[in-house]
Amino acid sequence: MTVKNIALIGNPNVGKSTVFNGLTGLSQHTGNWPGKTVSLAFGTFVHRGQAFSLIDLPGIYSLMANSPEEAVAIDYLRQKKPDV
Repeated sequence: MTVKNIALIGNPNVGKSTVFNGLTGLSQHTGNWPGKTVSLAFGTFVHRGQAFSLIDLPGIYSLMANSPEEAVAIDYLRQKKPDV
């Protein structure tokens, strides 16, 4: 079975970590303020026999990093090239 890599990417404080926790059963810290996630978090889940690797990225506003957290997310996307 091939594992599909999914990156959760979007603006800060839109619920990426909440989706990550719901799908993986993990407890990535969440908060009601932008910039809560400052590093990568990795988890896995299986849906209809297909395995997925889920990556929770810090929030970004553009592909030009304006903070260290945005640089973490952008570097991951450029280097790893997730499936989704």
